[in-house]
Amino acid sequence: QVQLVESGGGLVQAGGSLRLSCAASGRAFSRYAMGWFRQVPGKEREFVAGISWSGTRIYHKDSVKGRFTISRDNAKNTVYLQMTSLKPEDTAVYYCAADFTDWALRDDEYNDWGQGTQVTVSS
Repeated sequence: QVQLVESGGGLVQAGGSLRLSCAASGRAFSRYAMGWFRQVPGKEREFVAGISWSGTRIYHKDSVKGRFTISRDNAKNTVYLQMTSLKPEDTAVYYCAADFTDWALRDDEYNDWGQGTQVTVSS
């Protein structure tokens, strides 16, 4: 099990950028697949980006491809989500999640979750 703490959310104008960070503590971070999810009240949680434990496999949701980039630094036990060209529809609570496996693409595969960080994009 790992404990996850997100940071970096906030209010930004459309077209702006934010970088979310997720710091992990606990068992070997480098053995965990990591993912970023987001949720808007009243809507289902959606999988935004995922990265394998080695960083060699990466997934980005179609609507964020070319704008968001997931990365990880295993030496720092941290996963990042760089978000650029932000749009109002990116407004959501963003969650970091971990799964003790090399690669995971479904939210039901992830066992450990952070508390979330709010991202608000104004038009």
